[in-house]
Amino acid sequence: MQVDGKMGNSPELVVMLTHHDRTVENAYEIFDQCKNTRAKYWGFKEEPMPLPMMQKLFDYMKECGKITSLEVVAYTEEECLRGAKMAVTCGCDYLLGTSFFDSVNDLCLQNGIRYMPFVGKVSRRPSILEGSISGMIEEAHRYLEKGVFGFDLLGYRYTQNAYELNRQFVAAVPAPVCIAGSINSYRRLDEISEINPWSFTIGGAFFEQKFQGSIQEQIDKVCTYLEKKNA
Repeated sequence: MQVDGKMGNSPELVVMLTHHDRTVENAYEIFDQCKNTRAKYWGFKEEPMPLPMMQKLFDYMKECGKITSLEVVAYTEEECLRGAKMAVTCGCDYLLGTSFFDSVNDLCLQNGIRYMPFVGKVSRRPSILEGSISGMIEEAHRYLEKGVFGFDLLGYRYTQNAYELNRQFVAAVPAPVCIAGSINSYRRLDEISEINPWSFTIGGAFFEQKFQGSIQEQIDKVCTYLEKKNA
């Protein structure tokens, strides 16, 4: 599936300037250092950066030709709607996360933001995912009927068989799927390559040097690795 200029068969890396589901303090500086890497998709979380700084960073990302995402780790309608309003204020291309609410979906549709909510029972921070695979697939189809763009699947935060969830969900849901969270090894990159979702996020693993090297080097390593796997 080609979306926003995505080319070829390789899943898109979404670089998240986050660790433990929160935006890192020096996110602006890190992006500035990494803006010339091969990653086109960038984002961060709704906490704890002040809104004016969020706007400044998203503006800079857009100036650099990047496609932007705000991922909101929230579960009540009030919190989710607050996060969605942040995405509108910041002019984000995508809103990732939130439990699904019609009010959030409507706000995104009205403002041209591509909404990719969670499915399943998501709780805590860092998040965990519970529920049945078949239930999550059914949930996704209901939300597609309401006009959502795709889904933020916390596959590797799943309390059961993460590989089977990722594989079955991507195969059964006719929409972009972003597999988000805890992709922290080449083994998991191999699984991502095999399952071939539209995109996936990496944040904390870069800060923990799971792919060895500077953040810039790790970003390019991951992009190159998947391109070769999917060639």
